[in-house]
Amino acid sequence: MHKLAYSERVTITAAVSGASGYAGGEVLRLLANHPEIEIGAITAHSSAGSRLGELQPHLLPLADREIVETTPENLAGHDVVFLALPHGASAEVAAALPEDTLVIDAGADHRLEDPEAWFRFYRSEHAGTWPYGLPELLLGPAEAGTAGKQREKLRGARRIAVPGCYPTSVLLALTPGFAAGLLEPDDVVIVSASGTSGAGKSVKPNLLGSEVMGSMSPYGVGGGHRHTPEMEQGLSNAAGEPVTVSFTPTLAPMSRGILTTATARVKPRAAGDVAATLRAAWESAYDDEQFVHLLRPGQWPATQMVAGSNNAVIQLAYDEHAGRVIVSSAIDNLTKGTAGGAVQSMNIALGLPEGAGLNQLGVAP
Repeated sequence: MHKLAYSERVTITAAVSGASGYAGGEVLRLLANHPEIEIGAITAHSSAGSRLGELQPHLLPLADREIVETTPENLAGHDVVFLALPHGASAEVAAALPEDTLVIDAGADHRLEDPEAWFRFYRSEHAGTWPYGLPELLLGPAEAGTAGKQREKLRGARRIAVPGCYPTSVLLALTPGFAAGLLEPDDVVIVSASGTSGAGKSVKPNLLGSEVMGSMSPYGVGGGHRHTPEMEQGLSNAAGEPVTVSFTPTLAPMSRGILTTATARVKPRAAGDVAATLRAAWESAYDDEQFVHLLRPGQWPATQMVAGSNNAVIQLAYDEHAGRVIVSSAIDNLTKGTAGGAVQSMNIALGLPEGAGLNQLGVAP
């Protein structure tokens, strides 16, 4: 394997595991248009031996590629390895790969910092914590002088944990208010609607078209969703104090997208024109970001704005009667919520332009 000289123009080889699933397929879709990437091994488990076109027919330029078994031997020798595997399956594969290989885990294995939280929600041994692949994430309270963004921790990294799709939408929506010290930490309520692709490709009766079309339903109600500790982790780090979240996910009759509505009480310190103070915090956080867009006042996010793109759109309002901020965000769960975030993080780690391979706009109608 050649040693990369990132300041020079080189060909970077990437392998993708879990290529038969939605997340793996989305990684391949983005890499196929990346100017610096050569796609190497395409791997999976049960579908090994199949043509990729049988399982991902939209990836026409790659249709005749053979899916091979996910093994360290097949993944070795690449500059970058994307792991789009079920939760609990990434750690063993990653441990067998060379330390100088950039490994990007799209599963949950390496996201959480607290081993107890991992065991409580996943019921297995914690595999350790990797740098979190959400470049725009604010890291600390501005008033303490520790505010920064996660992208600085991704530069030169060789192990990266991609966030969950729900936490991506929630953390982008709320961290500006917590980092600015404007929000109370103990009464955060979040409701998100997700498309069915968020549940993966496994056949489940509740995901049949006849069950989903024309209907919405909640699940993971009562604090049981596995993404809850990930949200609390990011919000707490931004706030500089523990943040408690009540999160309710819902299933929406669409294939892609997440629409999150998050509310939190505003601290009394936000005096004067509270609405203007709140908006200024979000503007300060995202005005220079390529993929996170604070919409003009009066325009609200919709999932169709970002379908197929690495963009996130956000709007907020101040409910003076309730003393709460309401923030709405929309992302594509497969792109910005998974594969787009993975490719964006790869670009930063390798010193490539952050937006390389991610110039897709939303698709409408």
